[in-house]
Parts: sequence; C-alpha cells; structure tokens
Amino acid sequence: MEDTPKHQGLRNQLVSKLREKGIRDEAVLKVITSVPRHLFMDPSLVNFAYEDNAYPIAADQTISQPYTVAYQSQLLEVGPSDKVLEIGTGSGYQTAILLGLTPLVYTIERQQLLYKKTQRLFSKLGLRPKKHLFGDGYLGFQAEAPYDRIIVTAGAPEVPKKLLNQLKIGGKMIIPIGNKEQLMTRFTKTSSTSFDKETFGRFRFVPLLQHKN
Repeated sequence: MEDTPKHQGLRNQLVSKLREKGIRDEAVLKVITSVPRHLFMDPSLVNFAYEDNAYPIAADQTISQPYTVAYQSQLLEVGPSDKVLEIGTGSGYQTAILLGLTPLVYTIERQQLLYKKTQRLFSKLGLRPKKHLFGDGYLGFQAEAPYDRIIVTAGAPEVPKKLLNQLKIGGKMIIPIGNKEQLMTRFTKTSSTSFDKETFGRFRFVPLLQHKN
C-alpha cells in the first residue's frame, strides 16, 4: 500500500483536529503529519485511519486514538538526543512517532504475534529502533538503562517499580494508571529515590500484560 497525496491531505486534516483539541507541540504535530497511520492498521480499517479513534489490531490489542498518541508524546517532551523506552510496541504507530522525535528508541512488546508482525512492518518501512524486543514490559530493559524518557502505552493497575528505577535523574515517565479507566500520570525523577508526580485526565487503554511464570 502506498502513501498517496490523498492520505497526506487526510493527515493534515487530522493535525488540524488535534490542534483544536489542544495539542501544541509542533515537533509532535510535524511527525504526525509525516507518519502514514494507514500502514499500521488492518487492511479492512484503512479507510478510518485518519479518524481520531482507536481501532482493533491483532491479539486483542488496539492502535491508540491519534489524540492519545499526540497527548502522551507531548507530555513526554522528547528531545532529539533523548533515549526513550517504549513499553508496548503494539501496532508500531507510537514507535514511529517517537522515531520522528529521536533515533534512540527502545521498544518492548509482550504479544509474540504483534512483535513478529511489527518487526516485518518496521523492516518494510525502513524504521529502525535501537532495539525492538519481545518481552515483559514490567521489567523494562535494564541493559540500556538509564533512560531519559519512558512511555507506557497500556493501562497499568500500579506503577512498575523497575521502570521507575530505569529512569535517569531528571527523566520523565508517562504511564496510564488504573484498571478499567486510567489516570494519565507523569513521573519526573528528582533524585535516586524521589519523584514528582503529575496527573492529566482519564483515558482508556488495553491492560499492560505481565509475564506469569
């Protein structure tokens, strides 16, 4: 499937909607303008790719609503040299947005079906995260810690302590916390043992899956 002028026009319309909803980060908006969301969706749903809605993908997961992707990305405040850990690769769309902001993206997916599908898609689209891992997001990726930024793209009933420990001092983590409904939360690490915590409204995410031994 190609990225046509029609798709580009639909993305421009989507970005206008995101501005109306309060997204102000120009770097984030520029990347959303350039990333072809329809390539990350099930072929039967591509006509809805530039609607501001979440849609199902494989393994009972979803591709997040563009507003949610933009909102989390804006809260993350990613700089071009920041090292970012993404928990929940999913469709790969959020990963592609992050790669438009920094080349230093490490992403973890728990569902093997999605991991393999996204691996093929990244290769096809020429997207190159520093690491694309199959594993338990609750554990993070200690081998490359600490990170400037961590983004969790699924709802966690509680904050995974291992992720907080993998943040640099001064680093930020965005995570939706809750069960059926989540409170978007940002932690900023102020010392080796302390964090500032901010909340930013309620969202609905699929649950963050933890590996069971």
